[in-house]
Order: sequence, then C-alpha cells, then structure tokens
Amino acid sequence: MKNILFVASEGVPFIKTGGLADVVGSLPKSIAKEYYDVRVVLPRYLCMKQEVKEQMEYITHFFMDFEDKQHYVGLLQANYCGVQYYFIDNEEFFQGNKPYGQDELQEIRKWVYFSKAVLSALPVLKFKPDLIHCHDWQTGMLPVYLKERFRAGEFYEKIKSVMTIHNLKFQGKWDVKTVQKITGLADFYFTPDKLEAYKDANLLKGGLVFADAITTVSKAYAQEIKTTFFGEGLEGLLQARSNDLRGIVNGIDYEEFNPEKDPAIEYPYNQITYRKEKLKNKKALQQELGLEVNDKRFMVGIVSRLTEQKGLDLIAYMMDEICQDDIQIVVLGTGETKYENMFRHFEWKYPEKVSANIYYSEALSHKVYAACDAFLMPSLFEPCGLSQLISLRYGTVPIVRETGGLIDTVDPYNQYENSGTGFSFKNYNAHEMLAALRYAEEIYYYKRREWNKIVDRGMLADYSWEVSAKKYQEMYDWLIGY
Repeated sequence: MKNILFVASEGVPFIKTGGLADVVGSLPKSIAKEYYDVRVVLPRYLCMKQEVKEQMEYITHFFMDFEDKQHYVGLLQANYCGVQYYFIDNEEFFQGNKPYGQDELQEIRKWVYFSKAVLSALPVLKFKPDLIHCHDWQTGMLPVYLKERFRAGEFYEKIKSVMTIHNLKFQGKWDVKTVQKITGLADFYFTPDKLEAYKDANLLKGGLVFADAITTVSKAYAQEIKTTFFGEGLEGLLQARSNDLRGIVNGIDYEEFNPEKDPAIEYPYNQITYRKEKLKNKKALQQELGLEVNDKRFMVGIVSRLTEQKGLDLIAYMMDEICQDDIQIVVLGTGETKYENMFRHFEWKYPEKVSANIYYSEALSHKVYAACDAFLMPSLFEPCGLSQLISLRYGTVPIVRETGGLIDTVDPYNQYENSGTGFSFKNYNAHEMLAALRYAEEIYYYKRREWNKIVDRGMLADYSWEVSAKKYQEMYDWLIGY
C-alpha cells in the first residue's frame, strides 16, 4: 500500500472557488483504493459553510515556530466518499469571508505557514506519505521545506513531492528580503536557480525547482508553458525540467454530471433518447429565460468566468454580427465589469436572441449544458477547461479555440472522414471564431444527420476521472519506485 497526501488550498465539497477544487475533490476518490491510501489536507477557513464545519471532528493541536514566534496549529478531520480529509486550523490566517484575501503579503504569509504546518502535522497524525502531491503556488513552499529543514528528520527522508500547475498565471511573488524573513530560509535559497525570479521571491518557482516531478492539467498546456507566450516568465525553468514535466488532462465527475440522473434538469436523457428529450430541455430553458420558444433555433451556451482569459474580446467584437443569424445565446457567469456590461448591453439590444444571466447558479449551469445545441469557448489560454468536457457529456457540441486542454479534448469535425466531436479555430482572431460558429450553424441547420453523429461521438467520449486517475497512478509508481 502506497501513501499519497494531497495538499491544496481548496477542494469540493468543503470549499470551492474554481476548477482546482473539482480536481482535489474528485481525483483522490478515483484512485485505486486497494493500492493507494490517499488523504487530503486543506485549510479550515472561517468562511466554510456551517454544515461543512459540522462534519469536522477535532483531533488535536500543537504550536509551531513561525516568523520567530509560536503559532497555533489546530488539526481536524472528516471523511468524504471514503477519503480521509485533514484540516489545518488557525483563525489568524484563515479568517475572512472568502478563501483568498486582497492583501498579497498576507497571502504569502498564510501559504508559507500552511506548507510548514502540513509537514509539521504529519508525525502528529501518524501518517507518513510516500509522496506529497502539491497543487498550485499556495503549496509551493512545501517541496522546498521538504528538501531543507525537514530533510534531516528520519520521518521525512524518503518522501517524494509532485507539483501540479493548474494555472501558471498565479505564482505568489514578493520581495526577497520579506519572503526570506517569513520563510526563515538561508540566502542560499534566493538565487536565480532557486526561489528568486526577476529580483523577486517566487513561491511557485520554489515548488517547481524542488519538486521531484511536475505535472499540469493537459498535454498541450505542458508544451505551451515552455514557450514565452504561455510561460509567464518561467518558461526557461520548465524547459530545463521538461524531462520531469508531464500533462495529464483533468476529468469530470460522471456521477455529478450525468444527464440521465441530473436533478437540476427537467427532462433526463441519455445517448439514445437525447434527440427528443434535449429539445424539451431547450424549450423549458427558453421559457424560463424569456427567449422565443422555438426548439428549431440554434442555441449557444456560454458558462464562464467573465475574464479576458476566456476570449470574451472576440465575442464582444463579433456579437452584432452573430446576432444577425438565426441564433440564441445564453450567458451565465460573473467577472470583469466591462464583460458583464457588454452582455447586458446585447441582451437589451437583442432581447429575443440574448439572455445575459450575470450571476452564478450551479442549477442553471446544468440546465444550460442540457438545453443548448452548442457551447462557445474561445479562450486565449486554457490549462485544461472543464466546460467543454461537461458539454460533451450532455450532448452539447463545443466550439473552441485550439489551445491547452481544448486541443486535447475536442476533436474537430471533419466532413470527409466523418469524425470529430466539436468545432475549433486556431488563431486568436474574431473572424476565425465567427467562421467556426457559422460552420457549426450550417451543419446544424442543413446536415442534421451529420450533427447528430457529432453529438453521438461526443457523448461516447470518456473524460471521467477514472481515466486520468490511471495516469496519475503510473506517475506515482514511477516516482516512488515500485
């Protein structure tokens, strides 16, 4: 039996702000329990829902030396879907009404404390991992500490570490002097080949330098981050470590996202019954959102954080032209004010064609996936992306830009080979996006049999966590050495 410890800043069902939480909530329960004992450590945030806190049971507490004084470390536990979760409790660091605060320096302090507390807690918990799987910059100090002050202890000497990049844009940077004081590390660690990057200390860089292996959330993104455009200043390091870097595409929870048993949708369906039942969901959503009720109208969904990364500039540029077509567009999400207002404006201008829902609702998102014919995702960059995987599962054809995880998971339609699960375009260009959208419309309106085959192939594709979990298991075995 091999012991694996996941360490992250969020995880479903305890706390969630983005896709990282889905990975941390779904992957551990998909790893083969007969070969691996997988456990997870998360912070115990004050802003967690009361019913979540009630599931936690106090284990013990101790005091840890941090920033030249003793800090409280509380330990709690809970079991979810057969996976043991531990929580690090400290009200000074994990207070506030959101998991992440605005004060960057306080964030650096919080995550350095968390990394040190996790390692200090292991002997207290009597759990010795063979491998610690760290997620994103918040856990970047963990591989550094593991090779520094904890290396001397017999308990820690053979523990390996893996660093997974979910989004390279966020790195945890601050000036060297301050970070050195917070971490207590010697000057030796703040050189350009270790934690220093462009005159600042960089926590993610530390994790990438000291981890035994690096993964990211799709094959294509693993290649992209070695280039200047996607590398966010760390492309040189990632090129240097390319033998230790692999891309493993994320999965989705096939229980949670299952059109046959989804409680959020009115008319459940599967790959055989979708032709009739999906149309009923479409009419129900049109009615709910005040759009013209017409099941023959081409309906496109966008469920997204409304940020520049998601390619919304392209949509803004082409929206007037798109709305000249026989089309309906349903938007759900929140984000930057300019994009929120852009969609509100087009709803005002084309009320029968555009529905802008500038808020977030899990139930409505499921309805959008179930009702729409196509799903638009023209991202500037996309490490993995989950929306296109959910769309495929619900028989909603993705229209995507060829980047990151979107390349790996959406097979572009080829009319000559009778293949493909969606439509794609290569360059970050509004006219190319419009051409891909109109090509999809053309197939939908004039070649319905072809369209149905695209839907069939998409619904048969397997992007469940079980597939990804096997690839992670291979990596764990390779690292641990048996």
